[in-house]
Amino acid sequence: MIREIKTIGPAATIEDARAAMKANGVHHLLVQDGKQIVGLVSERDFGVRPGTAERQRVADVMSPDLVTGTADMTVRQAANLCRGHNLGCLPVLDGDKPVGIVTTADLLELLGRGSERSLGRAAPWTL
Repeated sequence: MIREIKTIGPAATIEDARAAMKANGVHHLLVQDGKQIVGLVSERDFGVRPGTAERQRVADVMSPDLVTGTADMTVRQAANLCRGHNLGCLPVLDGDKPVGIVTTADLLELLGRGSERSLGRAAPWTL
């Protein structure tokens, strides 16, 4: 699980989001309005959805309906949640507080190792 969460505001431009992703070496940003998480934006959102060429703000392309996990989920549970919802990443929350993000690449690496640990205890491979 990546514990260093990167966020962006919904009013930020798509170019700002691209630059933040590139600068931080990530493909997903949680969209935060004040203290509230209101969505997720990923590189896939910048050109896949019809009509995004005219849209300029993160709020226009973000996914507002977040599917989230918890740190006590097993790797298998997180992988099945991602697979079932066709997700590229799974924000991990402790209550309402984001504590990390698990990507499909992270899950594949752990599953390849045969891990059954909870996401919160996957420290040896934490980025």
